Amino acid sequence: MVAEDSTVETITTFDFGKINPLTGPVYVEGAQPGDALSITFLKYHPSGKGWSANIPGFGLLADQFKDPALYFWNYDAARMVPCAYGPGGKVPLKAFAGTVGVAPAEVGIHSVVPPRHVGGNIDIRDLTAGATLYLPVEVEGALLSIGDTHAAQGDGEVAGSAIETQMDVEIRIDIIKDAKLKSPWCRTPGPVTRHLDGDGYEITTGIGSDLMVGAREAVMRMVDLLSARHGLSPIDAYMLCSVCGDLRVSAVVNRPNWVVSFYFPRIVFR
Repeated sequence: MVAEDSTVETITTFDFGKINPLTGPVYVEGAQPGDALSITFLKYHPSGKGWSANIPGFGLLADQFKDPALYFWNYDAARMVPCAYGPGGKVPLKAFAGTVGVAPAEVGIHSVVPPRHVGGNIDIRDLTAGATLYLPVEVEGALLSIGDTHAAQGDGEVAGSAIETQMDVEIRIDIIKDAKLKSPWCRTPGPVTRHLDGDGYEITTGIGSDLMVGAREAVMRMVDLLSARHGLSPIDAYMLCSVCGDLRVSAVVNRPNWVVSFYFPRIVFR
Protein backbone atom coordinates (compact mmCIF):
# COMPACT_ATOMS: atom_id res chain seq x y z
CA MET A 1 0.00 0.00 0.00
CA VAL A 2 2.99 2.30 0.56
CA ALA A 3 5.76 2.36 -2.05
CA GLU A 4 8.94 4.40 -2.40
CA ASP A 5 7.13 6.91 -4.60
CA SER A 6 4.19 7.28 -2.20
CA THR A 7 3.34 10.70 -0.79
CA VAL A 8 1.42 11.88 2.23
CA GLU A 9 -1.69 11.89 0.03
CA THR A 10 -1.33 8.10 -0.20
CA ILE A 11 -2.09 7.90 3.51
CA THR A 12 -5.45 9.63 3.07
CA THR A 13 -6.66 6.95 0.65
CA PHE A 14 -5.75 3.85 2.65
CA ASP A 15 -8.11 0.94 1.98
CA PHE A 16 -8.41 -0.88 5.31
CA GLY A 17 -9.81 -3.85 3.41
CA LYS A 18 -6.32 -4.37 1.95
CA ILE A 19 -4.16 -3.42 4.92
CA ASN A 20 -1.63 -5.85 6.46
CA PRO A 21 -0.97 -8.13 3.46
CA LEU A 22 -0.15 -11.64 4.63
CA THR A 23 1.51 -14.82 3.39
CA GLY A 24 -0.97 -17.66 3.73
CA PRO A 25 -3.15 -19.32 4.67
CA VAL A 26 -0.84 -22.32 5.01
CA TYR A 27 -2.49 -25.70 5.60
CA VAL A 28 -0.60 -27.55 8.35
CA GLU A 29 -0.90 -31.30 7.86
CA GLY A 30 -2.18 -33.03 11.00
CA ALA A 31 -3.42 -29.93 12.84
CA GLN A 32 -6.92 -30.44 14.25
CA PRO A 33 -9.29 -28.36 16.40
CA GLY A 34 -8.18 -28.52 20.03
CA ASP A 35 -4.49 -28.70 19.12
CA ALA A 36 -2.03 -25.85 19.42
CA LEU A 37 0.30 -24.66 16.70
CA SER A 38 3.85 -23.89 17.82
CA ILE A 39 5.58 -21.33 15.57
CA THR A 40 9.28 -20.73 16.24
CA PHE A 41 10.79 -17.72 14.49
CA LEU A 42 14.19 -18.87 13.23
CA LYS A 43 15.44 -15.90 11.23
CA TYR A 44 14.30 -12.61 9.73
CA HIS A 45 15.66 -11.20 6.46
CA PRO A 46 14.77 -7.47 6.42
CA SER A 47 14.70 -5.42 3.22
CA GLY A 48 16.42 -2.25 4.47
CA LYS A 49 13.55 0.09 3.62
CA GLY A 50 10.47 0.96 5.64
CA TRP A 51 7.92 3.59 6.51
CA SER A 52 5.88 4.97 9.39
CA ALA A 53 2.72 7.03 9.15
CA ASN A 54 0.00 8.87 10.95
CA ILE A 55 -3.24 7.62 9.41
CA PRO A 56 -6.22 9.95 10.03
CA GLY A 57 -8.76 8.34 12.34
CA PHE A 58 -6.32 5.63 13.47
CA GLY A 59 -4.08 5.50 16.54
CA LEU A 60 -4.41 6.22 20.24
CA LEU A 61 -4.41 10.01 19.77
CA ALA A 62 -6.36 10.14 16.50
CA ASP A 63 -8.44 13.05 17.76
CA GLN A 64 -5.29 15.05 18.50
CA PHE A 65 -3.42 14.26 15.27
CA LYS A 66 -5.91 14.54 12.42
CA ASP A 67 -3.53 15.27 9.55
CA PRO A 68 -1.74 12.52 7.61
CA ALA A 69 2.03 12.14 7.88
CA LEU A 70 4.53 9.79 6.23
CA TYR A 71 8.16 9.06 7.11
CA PHE A 72 10.52 6.81 5.12
CA TRP A 73 13.29 4.79 6.78
CA ASN A 74 16.50 3.47 5.20
CA TYR A 75 18.30 1.06 7.51
CA ASP A 76 21.20 -1.38 7.35
CA ALA A 77 19.45 -4.72 6.77
CA ALA A 78 22.62 -6.73 7.38
CA ARG A 79 23.77 -5.16 10.65
CA MET A 80 20.43 -3.76 11.91
CA VAL A 81 22.20 -0.88 13.65
CA PRO A 82 20.11 2.03 15.02
CA CYS A 83 18.43 4.04 12.27
CA ALA A 84 18.43 7.86 12.07
CA TYR A 85 15.23 9.77 12.82
CA GLY A 86 14.69 13.52 12.90
CA PRO A 87 17.27 15.86 14.44
CA GLY A 88 19.67 13.62 16.32
CA GLY A 89 17.56 10.54 16.94
CA LYS A 90 18.66 6.94 16.30
CA VAL A 91 16.10 4.17 16.76
CA PRO A 92 17.35 0.69 17.82
CA LEU A 93 16.04 -2.04 15.53
CA LYS A 94 14.70 -5.53 16.20
CA ALA A 95 12.78 -7.34 13.47
CA PHE A 96 9.53 -9.23 14.12
CA ALA A 97 6.22 -10.17 12.51
CA GLY A 98 3.26 -8.16 13.77
CA THR A 99 0.54 -10.40 12.37
CA VAL A 100 0.64 -14.14 13.03
CA GLY A 101 -2.60 -16.07 13.25
CA VAL A 102 -4.68 -19.09 12.34
CA ALA A 103 -8.27 -19.26 11.12
CA PRO A 104 -11.10 -18.83 13.64
CA ALA A 105 -13.91 -21.37 13.74
CA GLU A 106 -16.54 -18.71 13.03
CA VAL A 107 -17.70 -18.73 9.42
CA GLY A 108 -17.41 -15.46 7.54
CA ILE A 109 -15.08 -12.74 6.34
CA HIS A 110 -12.71 -11.62 9.10
CA SER A 111 -10.74 -8.37 9.00
CA VAL A 112 -7.03 -8.72 9.74
CA VAL A 113 -6.93 -5.42 11.67
CA PRO A 114 -8.29 -6.47 15.10
CA PRO A 115 -6.38 -9.20 16.99
CA ARG A 116 -8.30 -12.32 18.03
CA HIS A 117 -8.07 -15.28 20.39
CA VAL A 118 -6.46 -17.21 17.50
CA GLY A 119 -3.79 -14.56 17.00
CA GLY A 120 -3.71 -12.24 14.03
CA ASN A 121 -2.62 -8.62 14.35
CA ILE A 122 -1.24 -9.07 17.87
CA ASP A 123 1.83 -6.82 17.38
CA ILE A 124 3.84 -8.46 20.16
CA ARG A 125 7.22 -6.90 19.42
CA ASP A 126 9.12 -9.64 21.29
CA LEU A 127 8.33 -12.27 18.63
CA THR A 128 11.87 -11.81 17.37
CA ALA A 129 14.32 -14.48 16.19
CA GLY A 130 14.35 -17.35 18.69
CA ALA A 131 10.89 -16.67 20.12
CA THR A 132 8.04 -19.19 19.94
CA LEU A 133 4.35 -18.41 19.61
CA TYR A 134 1.61 -20.90 20.47
CA LEU A 135 -1.83 -20.52 18.88
CA PRO A 136 -5.07 -22.45 19.46
CA VAL A 137 -6.20 -24.44 16.42
CA GLU A 138 -9.92 -24.19 15.60
CA VAL A 139 -10.11 -25.55 12.04
CA GLU A 140 -8.55 -28.51 10.27
CA GLY A 141 -5.09 -27.60 9.01
CA ALA A 142 -4.96 -24.48 11.22
CA LEU A 143 -4.58 -22.19 8.15
CA LEU A 144 -1.60 -20.14 9.33
CA SER A 145 -0.91 -16.65 7.97
CA ILE A 146 2.05 -14.33 8.69
CA GLY A 147 2.85 -10.76 7.66
CA ASP A 148 2.87 -7.13 8.82
CA THR A 149 6.62 -7.29 9.43
CA HIS A 150 8.37 -4.54 11.38
CA ALA A 151 11.97 -3.41 11.85
CA ALA A 152 11.06 -1.81 15.20
CA GLN A 153 7.99 -1.10 17.31
CA GLY A 154 7.18 0.11 20.78
CA ASP A 155 4.78 -1.81 23.01
CA GLY A 156 1.40 -0.37 22.16
CA GLU A 157 2.26 0.85 18.64
CA VAL A 158 0.49 3.97 19.86
CA ALA A 159 0.33 5.95 16.61
CA GLY A 160 -0.91 2.94 14.65
CA SER A 161 2.28 2.13 12.75
CA ALA A 162 5.75 0.79 13.49
CA ILE A 163 8.69 0.75 11.08
CA GLU A 164 6.64 -1.09 8.47
CA THR A 165 8.97 -3.03 6.20
CA GLN A 166 9.11 -5.99 3.84
CA MET A 167 11.10 -9.03 4.91
CA ASP A 168 11.33 -12.78 4.55
CA VAL A 169 10.71 -14.89 7.65
CA GLU A 170 12.00 -18.39 8.40
CA ILE A 171 9.86 -20.38 10.85
CA ARG A 172 9.49 -23.89 12.23
CA ILE A 173 5.99 -25.26 12.82
CA ASP A 174 5.14 -27.97 15.35
CA ILE A 175 1.81 -29.35 16.52
CA ILE A 176 0.93 -29.87 20.18
CA LYS A 177 -1.93 -32.35 20.25
CA ASP A 178 -5.02 -31.73 22.40
CA ALA A 179 -3.48 -28.62 23.99
CA LYS A 180 -6.85 -26.85 24.47
CA LEU A 181 -5.16 -23.44 24.44
CA LYS A 182 -7.55 -20.52 24.93
CA SER A 183 -5.47 -17.65 23.51
CA PRO A 184 -1.98 -16.90 22.17
CA TRP A 185 0.95 -17.71 24.42
CA CYS A 186 4.57 -16.93 23.63
CA ARG A 187 8.05 -17.64 24.95
CA THR A 188 11.22 -15.62 24.41
CA PRO A 189 14.74 -17.07 24.43
CA GLY A 190 16.08 -14.42 26.82
CA PRO A 191 15.88 -10.73 27.80
CA VAL A 192 13.86 -8.64 25.36
CA THR A 193 14.92 -4.99 25.77
CA ARG A 194 18.72 -5.01 25.96
CA HIS A 195 18.84 -3.02 22.70
CA LEU A 196 16.86 -0.26 24.44
CA ASP A 197 17.98 -0.33 28.08
CA GLY A 198 21.51 1.11 27.88
CA ASP A 199 20.80 4.72 28.90
CA GLY A 200 17.63 4.24 30.95
CA TYR A 201 14.24 5.77 30.24
CA GLU A 202 12.15 8.91 30.42
CA ILE A 203 8.78 7.97 31.94
CA THR A 204 5.52 9.91 31.79
CA THR A 205 2.26 8.88 33.45
CA GLY A 206 -1.51 9.07 33.20
CA ILE A 207 -3.40 8.50 36.45
CA GLY A 208 -7.16 8.13 36.89
CA SER A 209 -10.12 5.78 36.92
CA ASP A 210 -10.05 4.99 33.18
CA LEU A 211 -7.12 2.99 31.77
CA MET A 212 -7.65 4.25 28.22
CA VAL A 213 -7.71 7.87 29.34
CA GLY A 214 -4.57 7.22 31.38
CA ALA A 215 -2.86 5.69 28.35
CA ARG A 216 -3.71 8.70 26.21
CA GLU A 217 -2.46 11.13 28.85
CA ALA A 218 0.82 9.26 29.34
CA VAL A 219 1.54 9.28 25.60
CA MET A 220 0.54 12.92 25.12
CA ARG A 221 2.86 13.98 27.93
CA MET A 222 5.73 12.11 26.31
CA VAL A 223 4.97 13.79 22.98
CA ASP A 224 5.14 17.16 24.75
CA LEU A 225 8.41 16.21 26.47
CA LEU A 226 10.12 15.03 23.28
CA SER A 227 8.95 18.07 21.33
CA ALA A 228 10.26 20.49 23.95
CA ARG A 229 13.53 18.71 24.60
CA HIS A 230 14.59 17.50 21.16
CA GLY A 231 13.06 19.95 18.70
CA LEU A 232 10.64 17.49 17.15
CA SER A 233 7.27 18.54 15.81
CA PRO A 234 4.41 16.98 17.81
CA ILE A 235 3.51 14.64 14.94
CA ASP A 236 7.12 13.48 14.54
CA ALA A 237 7.36 12.89 18.30
CA TYR A 238 4.10 10.90 18.20
CA MET A 239 5.33 8.64 15.38
CA LEU A 240 8.65 8.18 17.20
CA CYS A 241 6.80 7.07 20.33
CA SER A 242 5.04 4.45 18.21
CA VAL A 243 8.26 2.86 16.93
CA CYS A 244 10.28 2.69 20.16
CA GLY A 245 8.31 3.78 23.27
CA ASP A 246 6.52 1.36 25.57
CA LEU A 247 3.06 1.78 27.06
CA ARG A 248 2.78 -0.01 30.40
CA VAL A 249 0.16 -0.54 33.08
CA SER A 250 2.00 0.22 36.33
CA ALA A 251 -0.84 -0.26 38.82
CA VAL A 252 -4.38 -1.66 38.65
CA VAL A 253 -5.10 -2.48 42.30
CA ASN A 254 -5.29 0.90 44.03
CA ARG A 255 -8.95 1.75 43.49
CA PRO A 256 -10.37 4.02 42.26
CA ASN A 257 -7.33 5.14 40.24
CA TRP A 258 -4.96 3.25 37.96
CA VAL A 259 -1.49 4.21 36.72
CA VAL A 260 -0.45 3.97 33.08
CA SER A 261 3.17 4.79 32.22
CA PHE A 262 4.94 5.52 28.96
CA TYR A 263 8.62 4.57 28.76
CA PHE A 264 10.86 6.24 26.19
CA PRO A 265 14.42 4.87 25.80
CA ARG A 266 16.98 7.62 26.33
CA ILE A 267 19.43 5.76 24.07
CA VAL A 268 17.53 7.16 21.06
CA PHE A 269 19.02 10.62 21.72
CA ARG A 270 22.34 9.52 23.20
